Amino acid sequence: MITLITILIVAVCIFLTFIVLVQNSKGGGLAANFSASNQIMGVRKTADFLEKATWTLAGSLVFLCILSALVLPASSSRGGGSILDSDFENISEPAPLPTFPTSFPMMPTEPDNTTD
Repeated sequence: MITLITILIVAVCIFLTFIVLVQNSKGGGLAANFSASNQIMGVRKTADFLEKATWTLAGSLVFLCILSALVLPASSSRGGGSILDSDFENISEPAPLPTFPTSFPMMPTEPDNTTD
């Protein structure tokens, strides 16, 4: 089920990308390519179609994403939980930090025998 929803999400994203790229931000877009007045779809109807297609695809994308979030926990509970839960269960206690002495004994210093 989750595979089908994922495929639908990818398809909607591809269609939404194409619809948005066809549109022109200033209102031209696909409608600007057809300047004849006797066309089947007018300039306004083409812009309406692209706008409705954009809103429909965006709404379906939101719906599919919410649906996938609802379906995913049901399918992962049968599989044994999430990967993060298993990672947290396998964590062992960290090694203790090494302790260093607080005072160091005085060490004799050797005289510097180098001459310049």
